[in-house]
Amino acid sequence: MKRLLLVTADDFGLTEGVSRAVVHAHREGIVTSASLLAVGPAYGAAVQLARANPSLAVGVHLAAVGEDPPLLDPAEVPSLVDRSGHFPLSYRTFLRRAALGKVDVADLRREFRAQVQRVVDDGLVPSHLDTHQHLHLWPPVARVVTELATEYGIPAVRLPRSHRRSTVGAGVNILSHQLSRHLDAAPLHHTDEFFGLDEAGNLDRSFEQALDRLLTRRDARTVEINTHPGEEDDADLARYPWGYRWDRELDLLISHSTRVLVERHDLALASWVDLAAGR
Repeated sequence: MKRLLLVTADDFGLTEGVSRAVVHAHREGIVTSASLLAVGPAYGAAVQLARANPSLAVGVHLAAVGEDPPLLDPAEVPSLVDRSGHFPLSYRTFLRRAALGKVDVADLRREFRAQVQRVVDDGLVPSHLDTHQHLHLWPPVARVVTELATEYGIPAVRLPRSHRRSTVGAGVNILSHQLSRHLDAAPLHHTDEFFGLDEAGNLDRSFEQALDRLLTRRDARTVEINTHPGEEDDADLARYPWGYRWDRELDLLISHSTRVLVERHDLALASWVDLAAGR
């Protein structure tokens, strides 16, 4: 049986250009799934694109960090927002506040439930859950995400992993192992291997060598690659100072050489729907 390769595009709904790029990378490239940002400024446009492309599996990209406000009124989730009513920009701020006991898990649960409910109310059936900046690696967030997946019958949750030899990478993988055990106990589907956390927004052709090394792990029957495609001339991305090379990721995802790489490893492109169905 061939190993499954899930290629997920994050930030679907961040801008109209990103949303178009996600669909482009699905129609013309190797993207099989997308993670929809319910708080994204272009959420409505992304929903329309998802409806027009039913072969694209769509999950929910739960957010409690970033440049945008929550779905709920800030007064309903006061521990998640700053004085301007916005989420903190970075996971570092969120985790620092969470470690100090300043994040109310009940606030997080309410906001995340509202984000899932918005997607469901718009007629989409979420294939998976994950989080903006991988917040669900943090155990209290993981519990909320697992509860919501179970409550809504969403069969799968992303399992991030680092391949960086550093203190940060080791910390990520300790949390990833804990998350894996938590998901297995639920039980919820996840992939055996993950690629893209260390290179977020900066995948380019050099990733092929890294993928070659990664996929030599014969025990990994399922692998997810996390990507961030976008359009070169998308002015709306200027407000996000993340240093992402969105257009280069799109080029990578639609390139012939990338598809040849997938075929050389005898991988079957699959979506989160396929993973949950055991295909």
